[in-house]
Amino acid sequence: MLHALLTWSDRGVGGPRPSHHGKRPETDRGPVLRLLDQDESRGRYDAVILLTIPAGRAGAEALGEEVRALGPTPEVHSLAVDDPSDYARLFRALGGLLEDLSRAHAPDAWSFDVLLSAGTPQAQTLWVILVQAGLLRARMLQVIPPAFVPVPHPRAIREVRLEIEGFPEIRALRDEVTRLRRETLSRTGSLIGDSEPMRALATRVARIAGSDVPVLVTGETGTGKELVARAVHDRSPRASGPFVAENCGAFAEGVLLSELFGHEPGAFTGAQGRRRGLFEQAHGGTLFLDEVGELAPRAQSSLLRVLQEGSLRRVGGEKQVRVDVRVIAATHRDLPAMVRAGSFREDLFYRLRGATLELPPLRARLGDLSLLVDRFLDEQRGGKRGKRWTLTPAALRALHRYAWPGNVRELRAEVVRWTIFCDDRIDVDDLAPEVRGEAPPRDDPRPHAHTPHVAPLAEVVSAAERSALTTALTANGHNLTHTARALGIDRNTLKRKLTEHGLRRPR
Repeated sequence: MLHALLTWSDRGVGGPRPSHHGKRPETDRGPVLRLLDQDESRGRYDAVILLTIPAGRAGAEALGEEVRALGPTPEVHSLAVDDPSDYARLFRALGGLLEDLSRAHAPDAWSFDVLLSAGTPQAQTLWVILVQAGLLRARMLQVIPPAFVPVPHPRAIREVRLEIEGFPEIRALRDEVTRLRRETLSRTGSLIGDSEPMRALATRVARIAGSDVPVLVTGETGTGKELVARAVHDRSPRASGPFVAENCGAFAEGVLLSELFGHEPGAFTGAQGRRRGLFEQAHGGTLFLDEVGELAPRAQSSLLRVLQEGSLRRVGGEKQVRVDVRVIAATHRDLPAMVRAGSFREDLFYRLRGATLELPPLRARLGDLSLLVDRFLDEQRGGKRGKRWTLTPAALRALHRYAWPGNVRELRAEVVRWTIFCDDRIDVDDLAPEVRGEAPPRDDPRPHAHTPHVAPLAEVVSAAERSALTTALTANGHNLTHTARALGIDRNTLKRKLTEHGLRRPR
């Protein structure tokens, strides 16, 4: 592994010295050379990357020659910035520089230290932001000014860590907050229900969350697979990291590869710049991949490689990028059957199935139905202060009789519909026809009792289309994007058809 020091030049700019700048003592060689003079720095760095603005180029190159005399290879980079106190221009310039450095100094071959002691306060602040945000993986170093360094000094270089471990009182408070947060999540988290299937699921989630193995979540559409994935993340050691979710069935194969793994400039038409994929965005946290059964073979191979090696290659890129991500995958498909049929890789299936969570359908946990209804009504009350709705016993019995093919998502859509059309009391007549158990009229069994009515074909097609739209809307929680995908049409076509059938007000 090679090591590089990244720093601004400390030699100022050409021309008269600003009035507020004091003269540096002759014995002070500046923070860059002062760092390199320390015993712990000698022989450590293979390169020293010196940044400057155009007006400071000459001073930076002179500093570079002194650096060369100490052993490291100097590299002087002049950034197109006139004012080194302009945060926005500095940030844009540093972003471009980091891309150039990653090509010249691959992260898997080089490690970086950043010197905070040189440069304007604005530049120093941006180093901290870039490192803490994970955009620059580096140690942050500070050289203590000579005026504050006794002779001899045991350690003139200090590593800057934005941590609170040195303050026991604050650490105790942080631990208490963490404990209370976990308790709150266990009581009021996204897993709603006190039925036996939900208690078993909550116990399994708690056991799985503490590990770092991949998780496969299975269950029917609408059972809440993403909510369970969030519950695992929130109870895990990665809870402070990002939670990134994506539906694998929402993109074509080529687009999905770019979404997951990112791309380099020019990788394909329209790829103007580098883009970090979902794996890089989820670094240090959890990536939830819904509908993983929809992955094309090429995407399956790429996903398997990332899970095995912990690194990826962006579309159009050459270098490997290390990522630390826990993957939680979900599907409503029968993956073992797909493995037997050859449409899903067996090795990927076993890699994803580090642990499994099988979500019960709503019909298997009807004891939780009242709790779910109350929670969804509470959500709607949040936007309508003082508003309350109550269900009649007959309406509640009808809810328990219904099979709920759309599961919790269908129930939530039903509750939302009540809050729109009901003032305060919800009775059987307010329920959707299929929920209140209205069966379609049967044909008269008596032969030739009457001449059957033959409707025009356009009328029959229109009725069938309206029924299909209504069913799809309900099953997908009135989400237009999901409904359009389920029907195999684009979103604009769906909007037009909803307006034609009076299911959506024209805008």
